[in-house]
Amino acid sequence: MPSFVHRLARPEDLPSIVDIYNSTIASREVTADTEPVSVQSRQQWFEEHDPARRPLWVIHDADDKSADPAVIGWMSYSNFYGRPAYSGTAEVSIYIAEAWRGRGLGRYCLEQAIAYAPEIAVHTLLGFIFGHNAPSLGLFKKFGFETWANLPRVANLDGVERDLIILGKRVT
Repeated sequence: MPSFVHRLARPEDLPSIVDIYNSTIASREVTADTEPVSVQSRQQWFEEHDPARRPLWVIHDADDKSADPAVIGWMSYSNFYGRPAYSGTAEVSIYIAEAWRGRGLGRYCLEQAIAYAPEIAVHTLLGFIFGHNAPSLGLFKKFGFETWANLPRVANLDGVERDLIILGKRVT
């Protein structure tokens, strides 16, 4: 079983983060973007991830001892609804490089996200997952996330209407 390590994302990681994100678009299972995004278009999003409140982590293979190990995935906390009363709630996002999917990296990310949430004053984690994304729904449910909302047919992906499921878990 592979082992993983993570660290805070640095500006030079943004191209790898965008490449991994873009690699999920064609599946129509992970993101509502339907066309690849650019590094430039994600710059502000990157800068909004304050390490003290809403970190963005990149993941490496722990066995990669090179000076600059490859980014094989990333995980972020994002604000929910942007109002002060919701500051203890965060959306968690996990994106994994294609060659690393199905190898335990998602489990690693979710374990780390849950464990670290109290350090950034987050008591509730949310996952926004398409209803047809069985692997992600299964992963979150294995970690005790429950369905808190089902938004039927709110996304249109290539003419197919898709549900958005909001999963939630109280972590403190």
